[in-house]
Amino acid sequence: PRAESNESDLTTVGTMDMDNNIFDLSGRVAVVTGASRGLGQYFARALARAGADLVITARKAESLEPFRREIESCGRRVAPLELDVRDCDSIQRMADAAEAAYGRIDILVNNAGCNIRKPAIEISWDDWNTVLDTNLRGTFFVAQAVARKMIPRQYGRMINIGSVTSVFGYAGLAPYCASRGGVKQLTMSLADDWGPFGITVNCLAPGWFKTKQNEALYANEAWVQYLCDRIPLKRPGKPNDLDGAIVFLASDASEYITGQTLLVDGGISTGATKATVSQS
Repeated sequence: PRAESNESDLTTVGTMDMDNNIFDLSGRVAVVTGASRGLGQYFARALARAGADLVITARKAESLEPFRREIESCGRRVAPLELDVRDCDSIQRMADAAEAAYGRIDILVNNAGCNIRKPAIEISWDDWNTVLDTNLRGTFFVAQAVARKMIPRQYGRMINIGSVTSVFGYAGLAPYCASRGGVKQLTMSLADDWGPFGITVNCLAPGWFKTKQNEALYANEAWVQYLCDRIPLKRPGKPNDLDGAIVFLASDASEYITGQTLLVDGGISTGATKATVSQS
């Protein structure tokens, strides 16, 4: 049967103030971990441009000073804090200090991470623990500490940073793939846990972007061509390709989206395998 129209809803839409930007983050406070370099800084810039005030973290707070000055020059407030995601006490101190600085936390970008590239047969016990403790255990306990600040206010936007390796496995990246796959599953669990408190939890999964962790690969032209051949859009990602996704997931535009993994990967997760042959 045909659904009945809701005249009042249509009227509301027709008279909506079009200046009300659901992507606007003015008045929001965002914590971005791992913000001393790389994609963490791009995430923070995008949120600041959308209007958010920031808490930025790194293992050494002094390493954040140049970035702090950059953000402040754009008219946004920023609190640089020390955070070691492998240290439970450090996580709690960061969450307490972030709340003390602004009175609340609205957004968390759980970005701090690391990688160790080795053939699986060469991975040591310590290699495994370093990557999993940082990328998976750290992600959970940062989320938990921040959730304790969000729950009383019945509002929060959490964005766990995953990777295309959240859904694909690659040789030489066993601990990293395990950790990022875990982040995807963790995201779904936390979304279910904290949804009743008005907190959305999603995973942003970038594809192949040049960062400090993988710059050696991008110095190899043959490898870059190999990569581009497998990406439907035929190029690696540029950091600003992530701006729209991070602002979307941090804003009220995504208020009914939770537990999801958003791949920003140029299409490489389609499999990029030819399933037809040309007929000559």
